[in-house]
Amino acid sequence: MAVKVTPHEKFPGVYWAKLEDGSRKLATLNLAPGRMVYGEELVSYKREEYRIWNPFRSKLAAAILNHLQTVPISPRHKVLYLGAATGTTPSHVSDIVGHEGYVYCVEFAARVMRELISNVCAYRPNMSPILADARFAENYRVLVETVDDIYCDIAQPEQARILADNADMYLTPGGYVMLAIKSQSIDVTKAPSEIYRREIEVLKKRGFKIAEVINLEPYEKAHVMVVAEFKR
Repeated sequence: MAVKVTPHEKFPGVYWAKLEDGSRKLATLNLAPGRMVYGEELVSYKREEYRIWNPFRSKLAAAILNHLQTVPISPRHKVLYLGAATGTTPSHVSDIVGHEGYVYCVEFAARVMRELISNVCAYRPNMSPILADARFAENYRVLVETVDDIYCDIAQPEQARILADNADMYLTPGGYVMLAIKSQSIDVTKAPSEIYRREIEVLKKRGFKIAEVINLEPYEKAHVMVVAEFKR
């Protein structure tokens, strides 16, 4: 059986790939044909190349497979990505927003940033690497314009506050945020559910309307994905 790729039923820029073994996996249209980012499988269908999206390597893919109903990131959107790391999920976001969209990639670690630049951003004209600390949103004001969405995946104790500070500065009113809450990065002595409630409450107090909260197990332990609309 040949590979067959079909658009995701809910999310523009996301696809289902039915592989030769009969399995069905998430995929995105490769903005940099011929290049992998993290060893993912490349498949071809109707003269287009797609990248298989691994949910064990990407919390966004995990959330979609766990029946997330709201993925605000769409073609032509501008996205601020906090905690870009080596570019696994940012590269799929780059695929989704396409040539007419843009991804601003904020990462604090210099060594990781070098890999992000050399392996990902160098081949994707819709991505900008920004070496900066997301806790100080004002430090990259001259590099980032107003964005449609913010995706936040940072290992910091105050994840929701940091996201809200960035939203105040960069997110258009009515825009959306996606926050991957890592309970172990916030407080290992508290139950994950308590951490989630506390961070979500911070978002509510900062002007966000919570749309969804999705647990990421079995792909990620003690993580949830929060989707919220910026109502200010």
